[in-house]
Amino acid sequence: MDVVVAGQGYVGLPLAVRAAEVGHRVIGYDVDTDRVTRLAVGDSYVQDVASSRLRAVLASGAYSATATADALAGFDIAVIAVPTPLRDGVPDLTCIRSCARTLGEHLRPGATVVLESTSYPGTTEEVVVPILEKVSGLKGGVDFQAGFSPERIAPGNKRWSFEGTPKVVSGIDATSLGVIRSFYDGIFQTTVPVSGTRVAEMAKLIENVFRFVNISLVNEMATLAKPLGVDVWEAIDAAATKPFGFTRFTPGPGVGGHCLPIDPLFLSWKIQQELGVPFRFVELADAVNRQMPDYVVRRLAEALDRQHIPVKGSRILLLGLTYKYNATDLRNSPSARVAELLIDLGAEVRGADPNIADDDDTKLNVPRVDASAVEVAAADAVVLLMDHTRFDLPMIEENASYVLDCRNRLSGPNVETL
Repeated sequence: MDVVVAGQGYVGLPLAVRAAEVGHRVIGYDVDTDRVTRLAVGDSYVQDVASSRLRAVLASGAYSATATADALAGFDIAVIAVPTPLRDGVPDLTCIRSCARTLGEHLRPGATVVLESTSYPGTTEEVVVPILEKVSGLKGGVDFQAGFSPERIAPGNKRWSFEGTPKVVSGIDATSLGVIRSFYDGIFQTTVPVSGTRVAEMAKLIENVFRFVNISLVNEMATLAKPLGVDVWEAIDAAATKPFGFTRFTPGPGVGGHCLPIDPLFLSWKIQQELGVPFRFVELADAVNRQMPDYVVRRLAEALDRQHIPVKGSRILLLGLTYKYNATDLRNSPSARVAELLIDLGAEVRGADPNIADDDDTKLNVPRVDASAVEVAAADAVVLLMDHTRFDLPMIEENASYVLDCRNRLSGPNVETL
């Protein structure tokens, strides 16, 4: 089939490359011309897509990248995988709407459009389909098919591959579901059909709300366990020995990425708009997680005070700036807030993260350094925010005068855990 994947980021590029590998003719569409330029020469900027895979599908002619909308004409199936940010607490569907209009201009009878971008229940039928109908003059469910299939990208996850993660699929009618399921059956090992697009949209949000709420729970426990004289990490490990009725989550300096800080609030907003009531669990979880960087800085300030070192003028080294273990993604990382708070207090802050390319400095608010023994020893305090594999943890233990370990990976008299 002729396939368009609109949006060539962390969601769209893995799908486009995989679809090309299984035999489809794929156009990767993105309005970012710099991205398209890199893709055209086989330079992947997405962690889970090796440049060698990208070059292979380019060489075979199965994949091409473009920023030109006219190149989308004649598609059999188009997938929308564009950003859905939250702005001032309100879902911003600008990219979805713009993409739907562009696809609508090239929509033909018998074609199918699938939304993968995370949004609130109702987005497919209330936003995407009406735009496609208005622009194309065609009728959804009659002249063209449409549906929703939530992305489940987990950057850097070695246990669950892209194609090995079950794929939820839905359609606006039975015909749409059949076409969409058939498409994804050829890409994923397992598809999970559901009765409608609202169910699929809600399923994605339930997944993220589950993680969001449980992370906030252990984060708040971490702030309360220490004053009670309890090692929260040991308690979590003990609880995790229960073989049923428990899922292990661990504390950290906050949540980041696109999904967790944003997606649960889509549902909270929709519930408030439609039902006029708050989604209390999500709002509370958001409040807890947002204050974790403040808690990290407070703990660090207390530790420095015990050493008679004022925060102002102190030299602080932050290790691990991405939002996730072994990831390369800085989106909404709590490290930015930790750095901001320390800088506001007058600290001299440096950051080290071997997973971030040198040309990503524009996304950081601290000077970049290597996590060397010299740099570690020169710091008044080291904060391990993310425990990437590439960090030399024994070296850090040996050379740091003090470490606040937010990941429970270090030990020794100079180490405190979150």
